[in-house]
Amino acid sequence: MTPETMKRLAKPMLFAAALIWGTSFFIMKNTLDVMPVLYLLAIRFTAGAVLLALVCWNKWRLFTPDCLWRGAVIGGFLCLAYSVQTYGLSLTTPSKNAFLTSVYCVMVPFLTWAVVGKRPDRYNIAAALLCVTGVGLVSLNGGFTVNAGDGLTLLCAVFYAAHIVAVAKVSPGKDVTLLTTLQFAFAGGFAWVGGLLTERFPAAALADPACLIPLAYLCVMATTVALLFQNVGMVWSDPVSGSVILSLESVFGVLFSVLFYGDPVTPRLILGFALIFVAVVCSETKFSFLRKAM
Repeated sequence: MTPETMKRLAKPMLFAAALIWGTSFFIMKNTLDVMPVLYLLAIRFTAGAVLLALVCWNKWRLFTPDCLWRGAVIGGFLCLAYSVQTYGLSLTTPSKNAFLTSVYCVMVPFLTWAVVGKRPDRYNIAAALLCVTGVGLVSLNGGFTVNAGDGLTLLCAVFYAAHIVAVAKVSPGKDVTLLTTLQFAFAGGFAWVGGLLTERFPAAALADPACLIPLAYLCVMATTVALLFQNVGMVWSDPVSGSVILSLESVFGVLFSVLFYGDPVTPRLILGFALIFVAVVCSETKFSFLRKAM
């Protein structure tokens, strides 16, 4: 395909990735009823690694031994983020899990400041204040306490932000697709070890066709296809606009969980979601689209 064609396809690919990941919240919620968390992630990451390895088979000529430790580092962060997020999902609603996870977009500038010394600007600080307010409205119940699932989801957002910073640190000069394959392989390996040590193998669930269909969707679509769409889309689009499109994952997560899972919707929840979304847009775009329109 020509560069012009790829540029036209980039944003639809990113939109499709956000849509796919948005659907995965309520699908994972249902799958967790019969599948232990770590075994679910082990199967998902392992399948993703195999599929990506087959898709990018011609990239293996670029492999060097140092790719292993790089893949292990970012795979470890990814496994931590997904594990904590999935445990959080089992204790809260899919819509809250989707939106609270998106807080990682606001955390990235501050972690980058801590790691590489790049100070956040006024838009990052404003986004953080908006985000904290939104998180309070979403997470605090009538007694002003935080649900355990909400707390785990916020912790997962920290790990996601750390994962993004780690990828930025270890990926320069390396093929991103190859590193991603190794990342999934290590994340799957870590999850297998955790599952074998702490959980019962879900033999009955894996023999149930009703479980295999959503599991296949998570492995093929939510892991492999969405990741490839994200990688290709970000290469051929502006990073700022691309990040905003990907942040719509949380909006789709709420939409699908309300439509198919029956999550309750309250005015306070809507206001909290709106503030978190504005915080993400502020952090990623600095409202440049508004300044251009003036």
